[in-house]
Amino acid sequence: MSNAVSRQSSSRKAVLYRMVMSTHICPYGLKAKDLLEREGYEVEDRWLKTREETDAFKAEHDVKTTPQTFIDGKRIGGYDDTRRFLGKTVRDPKAVTYRPVLAVFAIAALMALAASYANFGTVLTIRSGEWFIAFSMAILAMLKLQDIESFSTMFLNYDLLAKRFVRYGYIYPFAEAGAGILMIAGALNWISIPVALFIGTIGAISVFKAVYIDKRELKCACVGGGSNVPLGFVSLTENLMMIAMAIWMLFMSASMGHMG
Repeated sequence: MSNAVSRQSSSRKAVLYRMVMSTHICPYGLKAKDLLEREGYEVEDRWLKTREETDAFKAEHDVKTTPQTFIDGKRIGGYDDTRRFLGKTVRDPKAVTYRPVLAVFAIAALMALAASYANFGTVLTIRSGEWFIAFSMAILAMLKLQDIESFSTMFLNYDLLAKRFVRYGYIYPFAEAGAGILMIAGALNWISIPVALFIGTIGAISVFKAVYIDKRELKCACVGGGSNVPLGFVSLTENLMMIAMAIWMLFMSASMGHMG
C-alpha cells in the first residue's frame, strides 16, 4: 500500500525546461506548464534564460525544440508529446475540418440575433435571417482578403470562371464583401442583388461540378487560402445562401414596388 502511494506521489511531479528570455517567452512552455498543473502535477519549472543555455540543453538531451517535459526522470518530450502522454488529443495541422466555417456561421448567427434584438426588441425576425446571410458573406470575404494570393490560388482549382479569367479570383472577395455590406445596410439593392446572384450561381455550379460530377477531393477556399476545409456541402451552402438572399431581396423589392 505504501509503495503504491509512493509511486503515485512521484508520478505527480514533473520537471519542465522552457525558454524564458528577456526578448522571448516560449508560448508552448507556458501551455505545457499550465497543462501539467491542471492535471495535478507539481511542476519544477526550469528556465532556459539565454540562447547559449538553450543550445546546450538541446545538445545534452539530443532534442531540437523546447519546452521539454520530464516525469520520473524520463523525458516525455515537447508540448504535443506531453498532451499525448496525458491522454489528450493533438491537433493534426493537415487534417480536414469544418470548424472554421462552423465558427463563421455561429458568430454570424449570433450577430444577426443581437442586431435584431437591438433594433426590434426580439431576436426572431425576418431581418435577423437576412442579416445572418449578409454577416456570413462579410465575414467569409474578410477571411479571404487576409491572404488574397493564397485564396485566389486555391480558388483556381475549381471555380469555372476563375479558370477562364484569373483576375476573377482577386475580384471575388471584394464582390462578396461589398454585396454583404450593402445587404446589411439595406442599401443599393440594384448592386448587391445582381452581384450576389452572379457570384453565388457561378460558385454553386463550380462546386457542384468539382465535387459531385468530377468527384474531385479539394480544399475549399471559402474561409481563405490557408484552410483545410474540404470542398463540398458547406462550400455549396455558402453559394446557395447568396443566391437565396438575392432572390429573396429581389422578391421583396418587387413586392414593395407593387404595393407602392
